[in-house]
Amino acid sequence: MPVIPATQEAELSFLLLENLSLDSSCFCSPPVNFLQELPSYRSIARRRTTVLSRDKQSGTLLKPANSYSSPLKGGIAANLSSQSIREYALNISEKRRLRDIQETQMKYLSEWDQWKRYSSKSWKRFLEKAREMTTHLELWREDIRSIEGKFGTGIQSYFSFLRFLVLLNLIIFLIIFMLVLLPVLLTKYKITNSSFVLIPFKDTDIQCTVYPVSSSGLIYFYSYIIDLLSGTGFLEETSLFYGHYSIDGMKFQNFTYDLPLAYLLSTIAYLALSLLWIVKRSVEGFKINLIRSEEHFQSYCNKIFAGWDFCITNRSMADLKHSSLRYELRADLEEERIRQKIAERTSEETIRIYSLRLFLNCIVLAVLGACFYAIYVATVFSQEHMKKEIDKMVFGENLLILYLPSIVITLANFITPIIFAKIIHYEDYSPGFEIRLTILRCVFMRLATICVLVFTLGSKITSCDDDTCDLCGYNQKLYPCWETQVGQEMYKLMIFDFIIILAVTLFVDFPRKLLVTYCSSWKLIQCWGQQEFAIPDNVLGIVYGQTICWIGAFFSPLLPAIATLKFIIIFYVKEWSLLYTCRPSPRQFRASNSNFFFLLVLLIGLCLAIIPLTISMSSIPSSKACGPFTNFNTTWEVIPKTVSTFPSSLQSFIHGVTSEAFAVPFFMIICLIMFYFIALAGAHKRVVIQLREQLSLVRKHSPRRSLQQTFTQDTARKVVFSREGVKLL
Repeated sequence: MPVIPATQEAELSFLLLENLSLDSSCFCSPPVNFLQELPSYRSIARRRTTVLSRDKQSGTLLKPANSYSSPLKGGIAANLSSQSIREYALNISEKRRLRDIQETQMKYLSEWDQWKRYSSKSWKRFLEKAREMTTHLELWREDIRSIEGKFGTGIQSYFSFLRFLVLLNLIIFLIIFMLVLLPVLLTKYKITNSSFVLIPFKDTDIQCTVYPVSSSGLIYFYSYIIDLLSGTGFLEETSLFYGHYSIDGMKFQNFTYDLPLAYLLSTIAYLALSLLWIVKRSVEGFKINLIRSEEHFQSYCNKIFAGWDFCITNRSMADLKHSSLRYELRADLEEERIRQKIAERTSEETIRIYSLRLFLNCIVLAVLGACFYAIYVATVFSQEHMKKEIDKMVFGENLLILYLPSIVITLANFITPIIFAKIIHYEDYSPGFEIRLTILRCVFMRLATICVLVFTLGSKITSCDDDTCDLCGYNQKLYPCWETQVGQEMYKLMIFDFIIILAVTLFVDFPRKLLVTYCSSWKLIQCWGQQEFAIPDNVLGIVYGQTICWIGAFFSPLLPAIATLKFIIIFYVKEWSLLYTCRPSPRQFRASNSNFFFLLVLLIGLCLAIIPLTISMSSIPSSKACGPFTNFNTTWEVIPKTVSTFPSSLQSFIHGVTSEAFAVPFFMIICLIMFYFIALAGAHKRVVIQLREQLSLVRKHSPRRSLQQTFTQDTARKVVFSREGVKLL
């Protein structure tokens, strides 16, 4: 049940009281005095009384005589000073009359008030023009509008989501560039009068500081290709990876720039920015989903009377939308049949179906466990054999060893959805829940594979057979600079995922389109059919790539720039695929449902990315041979060291805020505030139920209402509830 804000609740109360008073003799219904007890009703009544009295005293409400005959126009005239005329749903003649009233009022104002009124109008007009200009500057505006017109808002929401990820990665790259890369470049190329501050020597065993550099000399021609695809060789020593930033800071004229602190703060900044931006964008979709999932009868009405997508201009897409609506209605009826079937189940049938579901879920867990174990084995095998000399391997063998974890992850992501789709049919769920559960399992599979890879690397980094783990804190022999090598794994996952997307589009979807077009008489080709543009699968693919970027940006600072370029290319590849090689899925998504689903999956990916990053920064010892944190046991130690340089009063304040004595009361206060809003939401929910009962009584007990009264009461319902996105029909 959605929570209606207090102001809308009070406005609804006013409308109901006025409408019920018009026809109180036509039916016998209980009074609505309980509405007057609401704090929101009293506050809005007091606010309206204050505004009207102030306007009468100041003489700003100078309405013509004919305007007093209409309460509606009188109310509009009272708000002319604060709202634009174009915001009212009136015809042109009435708007012109209101404009004349507004001009008449201006004559009786002082020069200061007139100047303020004109300034406010000019500022609003400037903001409107600025918004119009920014809409023309939107990335891919015309392309996305064209896709929306041809294929509807569901597919359009996927491309809008892809544009959002491009902008997000671009901003992440700018944050890292400004905080980390730019000061290094300014000092390296002598653009500013600054110099590098080398990391001070610390009592560290010489064995822990050894970082072997790639051997020079005779290099095979394919070595450059391997280096480009795997991030090794010449790329390993560039600013692409963590090991390149092995300095303590930059000394400018007036201050010293602390690079380790800036490096850590850039990571915290892009994670916090991503979290806030995703939550902000998902709020509206969450409200609409709550409202639409409220009543089953309302869902039927929405599909029948308000389910058409008026953005569609293509005939084939219109036919597809018709079939989609029929599919959704059949699915709703099937869900209703399953609910009735569940209500009529006997105890034996219930035990049987739950036992079957338990067995099938055990199979699902076994499939997931097998995939995770295969990724673990592939990662261990790749890490143990990738240190061989290149001349001992042929080109294909070397590339296979380097990309073995990526290949296994891709195969797991391809095979498991097929298995999950077969298993779900035997679990006897409703069609809608089948789709949601299958998508949830695929999301968990795709994102968990990355975490398994990272944790496998972490276990190999912190375990060794000799004494180097006790000496350095990690396996220095196999991982002299383990942050760079984790960044290389994320880089390989990013590149391999991009190659797979291009290969599937060019070498699978395109030939399939040609076969379906020119060999349609073959029965096998008819059964195979044209490739569907499945929105959930495509979304999971780009969320998978974004999760890799979030994890890898700490170990490879330029990875967000690569992700930005990758998503730009994917946009054009997917647009071309949609227009020429694929057909839209017969089951379409509403734009609001799609946007919320996309952002929810993206939020899950962000949470899973934060877990390994937090563990690696707080638990695993930093490399002693590379990077800005060589003098710290862990990455997070730079924060306490920085705090220790603050004044004593500020240190005391920070220690007090981060102590348990502050955290426990703060948590209790947050819980009390949360309980208050939960209680307030429950009260609003009960009020909404009572208001709907009153509206139902109005319709039941007043069959002979006049046309004006019917319009007034029905408009009250539509206006108030449409603000929350509900289409009451």
